Order: sequence, then structure tokens, then C-alpha cells
Amino acid sequence: MVVWSSLRNKLFQNNSKILQELAKRKAGDHHVFPLQPSRWQWHKFKDYLHLYVMLGVIPLSLITLYANIFIGPATLSEIPSGYVPYHWEYYRSPVTRFFARYIFNNPQQDYEKYLHLLFEEDEKRKLRRIDNKMKEKIKERLDYNVYYYRPVLGKYHRLTRQLAEENKRMQGD
Repeated sequence: MVVWSSLRNKLFQNNSKILQELAKRKAGDHHVFPLQPSRWQWHKFKDYLHLYVMLGVIPLSLITLYANIFIGPATLSEIPSGYVPYHWEYYRSPVTRFFARYIFNNPQQDYEKYLHLLFEEDEKRKLRRIDNKMKEKIKERLDYNVYYYRPVLGKYHRLTRQLAEENKRMQGD
């Protein structure tokens, strides 16, 4: 017990020295907090990169490897008479065939959409040409731009209504 009591006195004496040391500030010897930009964006980017590599690149490469090893490339064969091959049947690789069939558009469909675009642009060009001719005529004749319509006479309206009633009566409605 004597040992414990002697240690107790030394511990309490050292305790006050430790508290004094804690209260001191260490301003020198590079005891500073380094200011640097955050690395959060970089770590987030790496996390997403690893996620998409694991979800996308690795499974797709395994599917491609499987298709090339076990299915293999397509070979040319005779086309039966009366059979029209689909557009995806012209590709050799099974992966390319899958993309051509389910993901990409039919080349004929793309061509027809392009032709429709050309047709629409040609129609717009023709309408602009007519509009420009109209504006030139307005300037040439010192006219002004107003709506023009043929007046409708009441007798034609009455005649049309009378013919419609007669048709309705003949149909039996």
C-alpha cells in the first residue's frame, strides 16, 4: 500500500504540469492547420467511375466475349427465292446485329426521314419565293398588304341551304 500512496502524490503533481502544458499554445514549429481545396468532387467522380465501370463496361465486355466465342461471326449463305433479308442480317457480328435490330434505326427509315426533311425544306423555299414575289409586286404597284376575299352574296348562301335541305329530305333523315 505504501507504493500506491507514493504514486498518488506523484500523479497529482504531474497532473498540474500536464494541465499547464495543455493551456500553452504552440505557435511555432509548423503546428498549423494546412488550408487546401476540398477533394470531395474528385472522390465522388472516382466513385461514379468505378460504379459505371462495374455496371456497364464489365458486363458488356463479358456479353461481347460470350457472343464472339460461343456464337461466332455470321457466314454468307444462299438466300431463298422470295425472301427479303432484314437490314440487321447484313452485319457479321452478333453484337452489331443486336444493336442494328433493337437500338439503331433502319437505314431505309433514316433515308426516308431525310427525304421528308428535304421535301419540307423545298416547300418552305417555294413559299418564301412566292412571299418575296408578292412583296415585290406590292412595292412595284405601290400597294399595301391587306387580306383579299371575294364577297359572298346572300342568294348563293340561300341556294346552298335550300339544296342541303332538299338532299336531307331525299335521304330520309
